[in-house]
Amino acid sequence: MSAEARSLALRTRLLAAMLVPLLGLAVLLGLAGATLIADVVRRTNDRVLGGALGAIAETVQVERGEVTLDLPPAAFGMLENSERDNVYYRVAVGDRLLTGYADLPPPDMAALAIDETRFRDARYRDQPIRIAEVKRSLPRVDAPVIVQVAETLDGRAALHRRLIVALLAGEILLVGVALILIRPALAWSLRPLSRLRDAVSSRDTRAAPDLSPLDTGPLPTELRPLADAFDHLLARLDTATAGVRRFTADASHQMRTPLSVLKLQVALARRGEATALGGIADAVERLERLVTQLLALARADEAGTSPPLEQVDLRELVVAVIQRRIAQAIEASVEVHLDAADGTVVIASHHTLLFEILSNLLDNAIRYNRPGGTVAISFGASEHEVRISVADDGPGLPEDGLTRLGERFLRFDNSAGHEGSGLGIPIVRSAAQRLGARLEFLNTHPGLRVTLSFSGQYLVRPAWDHRGSNTLPPS
Repeated sequence: MSAEARSLALRTRLLAAMLVPLLGLAVLLGLAGATLIADVVRRTNDRVLGGALGAIAETVQVERGEVTLDLPPAAFGMLENSERDNVYYRVAVGDRLLTGYADLPPPDMAALAIDETRFRDARYRDQPIRIAEVKRSLPRVDAPVIVQVAETLDGRAALHRRLIVALLAGEILLVGVALILIRPALAWSLRPLSRLRDAVSSRDTRAAPDLSPLDTGPLPTELRPLADAFDHLLARLDTATAGVRRFTADASHQMRTPLSVLKLQVALARRGEATALGGIADAVERLERLVTQLLALARADEAGTSPPLEQVDLRELVVAVIQRRIAQAIEASVEVHLDAADGTVVIASHHTLLFEILSNLLDNAIRYNRPGGTVAISFGASEHEVRISVADDGPGLPEDGLTRLGERFLRFDNSAGHEGSGLGIPIVRSAAQRLGARLEFLNTHPGLRVTLSFSGQYLVRPAWDHRGSNTLPPS
């Protein structure tokens, strides 16, 4: 059996969660009520039995040295009930019976105090009875006078049963009414959940997925975090889907040209053109670079949490980037310089993303530089900021182009004759945003300087020059 089949409906769970404590409370109230009823029945009937005993005991007198008794009919009338309980009495002077039932169970004389009424249970003629008894001391009478009145318990049992039945009927009525009222109350309480379910179910269509926030109307406090979490998930899915769509569109748009060139060169090679193989190699190299940059851009655009921070030695990182691009610089007749003071600057960042940023910046600085030009990479730190700059002395950018930097596949007029896909700066911008860094572009006439800045909180260990001050590249 699946977990879904074993799972109870939420309405059933809530109903059980309400009814089980209610039934438990009803049982506890029933037990407490039964105990209270038994005590009330006993006390009430004992009071009547004690009244009859007192009425009889008050008639016991001494006349001419003899104990006399006048049994009042009202005393026994007090004990009459619909159950016709049997009433017994016994009046004795010491061990001598004065009147009544001689075999009525006698009291414990030592435990019975003078003029103190005592009640006890006993059995008489195979029936349970309740006895009220009192011991009196009369003048000029040596032995104490014992007065006992007893009755059977049928009336008490009948009254007890009626009260118990009334208690049970009241509890059943209470639980029934609660059950009747709970069901519509549950339906009303679960209505926001139904709206939330309907809002989610309405998105299950074969058309293009709707990833906009849910329209559920006002929700209770308990459901609001669930709806917010779902909206957040939809937003992340929308971002991821947009990234996939953008990557697909970028790839299909940009790969069309090199693939067409490659197809043309293959056709020429089949016809025996000697230069076709060189064209094929160039097209493959261009296609490889394009695919590499598209993948790098997709990774940089990845939605989610920021990458975990690690300690990055800027000098080691910059040297590794230069080593990666040095062959490209030699081929382009461009000199690359590392302009930084001796020492170590260690920051809390992400090695791979920072390497990708500097590699793309250096690639652009070499690719769009002039033959014989130079590229300078500098870095430094102060108490408030860590700064890395890549500066070239090439043609720079048009003044209106600085505001457009970062658009995908953007190519300026002065980049004609240089191979490129227009993806380098978008990769840099996206990765810098993920690292929490600030990116600045400045025309230096000639050339362009790109500066990547981190706030001082990312600084782990600064480099100090021989004058004892931090070294920062120009802003």
